[in-house]
Amino acid sequence: MSDRLAAGDTAPDFTLTTDTGEQVSLADLRGRKVILYFYPAAMTPGCTKQACDFSESLDSLRGAGYEVLGVSKDKPAKLAKFRERDALTLTLLSDEDLAVHRAYGAYGTKKLYGKEVEGVIRSTFVIDEEGAVELAQYNVKATGHVAKLRKDLGLA
Repeated sequence: MSDRLAAGDTAPDFTLTTDTGEQVSLADLRGRKVILYFYPAAMTPGCTKQACDFSESLDSLRGAGYEVLGVSKDKPAKLAKFRERDALTLTLLSDEDLAVHRAYGAYGTKKLYGKEVEGVIRSTFVIDEEGAVELAQYNVKATGHVAKLRKDLGLA
């Protein structure tokens, strides 16, 4: 398991493929604030709720200067189905080999129904315009997370 990131750390750079086949690099987003969130699997109830919450808040988050990127280990084709099924408006990124998950400490040992398992740790990072981690949140809840994040960012 990777070490967890904390405020002030440099956000690990990455280039990932979107659900539409485009490449997105964190370096290309310098000068903008980024909300990067990791979720276990597209089209599952909790992940759907969280993605829909981010989509519903996207205009106001962008208005406050934030770009939102959702990352999962799902293939781009599954992400495209997820976007279409739930009318998602945020950028969905595929990290099939989990390299970016590991770089951010968003994959490792977690508790699931009382048992320790290896898996995706639902996590959210706010990255500033220079590429530094402003906020690192691990083991977030899918429901209510976006409202809490907005409050943490002073946008509520």
